[in-house]
Amino acid sequence: MALLQGYLVSTSLKLPSGNVSVQFRPDKLTLAVNSAENVLVNFSPLVESDAELYFIYQEPNTKPSYTTTVNIIDPLTNLSVKVNQTNVTLIVRGHNAGTVYVSLNSSSTQFLNLAAVYMPVRVVYSHPLVIINVVIGWIYFIAWSISFYPQVFYNWKRKSVIGLNFDFLAYNLTGFLAYGLFNIGMYWIPVVKGQYLAKYPHGVNPVQLNDVIFSLHAFIITAFTIFQCFIYQRGGQKVSKLCILLLALAWVFILVTLFLTVGHVISWLDYLYYFSYVKLGVTLIKYIPQVLMNYRRKSTEGWCIGNVLLDFTGGTFSLLQMFLISYNNNDWDSIFGDPTKFGLGLFSILFDILFIIQHYCLYRPQMSTSKYEPILGEENNESNS
Repeated sequence: MALLQGYLVSTSLKLPSGNVSVQFRPDKLTLAVNSAENVLVNFSPLVESDAELYFIYQEPNTKPSYTTTVNIIDPLTNLSVKVNQTNVTLIVRGHNAGTVYVSLNSSSTQFLNLAAVYMPVRVVYSHPLVIINVVIGWIYFIAWSISFYPQVFYNWKRKSVIGLNFDFLAYNLTGFLAYGLFNIGMYWIPVVKGQYLAKYPHGVNPVQLNDVIFSLHAFIITAFTIFQCFIYQRGGQKVSKLCILLLALAWVFILVTLFLTVGHVISWLDYLYYFSYVKLGVTLIKYIPQVLMNYRRKSTEGWCIGNVLLDFTGGTFSLLQMFLISYNNNDWDSIFGDPTKFGLGLFSILFDILFIIQHYCLYRPQMSTSKYEPILGEENNESNS
């Protein structure tokens, strides 16, 4: 029997497809270790003749793609289906934390495209921890979403943007525009979604609606903050030549790769990933000008600490969620196997801590009014006011 199953696994893609479609209900499952759930295997239309169905499994990032052994759940008993049968009930029991894709194979040719039928099963250590992670996700989403408003209100209250670095705003505008275009493409454009599914057949689109809303909202608020720079006192500040050069290089890169994409040299999916790389690059450098500006002025006047505290809150809860999800799913590769997201989150938190130290320790607000060093152009503005 094992040899037969192995033969079926190796030849499943060569079998002709029939008319009977097979579906798992539910089509995905989350359960705790040592707990069990019922799953229906539905057949439509009715099974045409008696047949045997064998379960095969794939764990993410493992080879070969499918095997007949599994460690995440208890092995499932092969199905013996009879003519005119409509469904079969399975009992799926969690064994170890992790994720496995459950699929089917058969020597019968009556079943339609079994290679495309699968059910992701996620086994976790704790169901309550799943709920806690959802709550944490909303906390950091809200914290990050409202973190832009304290600076806007602060600028309005002072009728001035002196002390707010324009390079930081320019980097942010490009970063959120690139991030927004990436999210829109991944979430809404059918060609891109099709290319992603072809590249990752079992993958779940990483971009959700809240990602699209957040990036567009961040871009709009950043653009409005830049508008404030034109109507409020700014003390002769302007975007640096280095910032202009770096942003110009980024958009030239985007333009060149656009021509390569239109010429079918690279796919639209890969082109969108280049936008995400621009966002990553911006995140690495965008805080540096503001830190240097605070240091040179010996003051954080004009740089609202409220947005820093909210960003720190969002970043901290985001990293906490990453660790809790990795623990609950026994999937530490999601952090250490691909350290980009983790590293950037930690990088932003470290800058937030530096801003907090500057504001509350090095350049305390009550001392900054009379002792900070004005930036270039601010002296003349103040003398004329």
